Amino acid sequence: MRAPISVIIPTLDAAAALPGCAAALFEGLQAGLIREVVVSDGGSADRTREVAGELGATWVEGPPSRGGQLARGVAAASGPWLLVLHADTQLAPGWSEAAVSHMQTGDAGYFRLAFARGGWRARGVAGWANVRSRLAGLPYGDQGMLLPRDLYDAVGGFPDQPLMEDVALARALKGRLRAIAATAVTSPERYEAAGWLRRGTRNLATLTRYLLGTDPETLAQAYRRR
Repeated sequence: MRAPISVIIPTLDAAAALPGCAAALFEGLQAGLIREVVVSDGGSADRTREVAGELGATWVEGPPSRGGQLARGVAAASGPWLLVLHADTQLAPGWSEAAVSHMQTGDAGYFRLAFARGGWRARGVAGWANVRSRLAGLPYGDQGMLLPRDLYDAVGGFPDQPLMEDVALARALKGRLRAIAATAVTSPERYEAAGWLRRGTRNLATLTRYLLGTDPETLAQAYRRR
């Protein structure tokens, strides 16, 4: 029986982050869970393609749009389960056992969020994200998602939009999205660059505008200007 999980990683100039993301997957490879890794690139100008090749990943590429990249990555994957991860996210040890337990439910799942560093500010932002995920069923892509392929297809998959594609899919999966008893540790670099409070406030404002119906392209343009 072939390994069930195809890992999908969207990238854009992710050469530095990709090895760490892949290294954290090794326990899943040892456990016989990982069938393949698909790197879906949006036009990297660094060594991302070379690094992906060194890791033995399948490479697909196209225009830079997170939703579109994820959809292309899924289209290139062959596993009955999809593990979607950002390149700057690493699953914490023990994730594979938790994934096996979760897969028995047949539902989609997401991981608890933590940051690699940042002290009480990082714990506060992660804590809020985990509460939001649990109460509203709206995890962000930084948390990773584990999806049965048939359910992913049934709800229409990732929309081709530049941001909030994770929220769009989570809303489509309402009632079929559960927390996985494992942690996804993500880089705090964007929060450190913008400021924890400023970045968190901006993310919340963007999410609120999206839920109120603002077009994702409009949100993306405003997001890039800041």
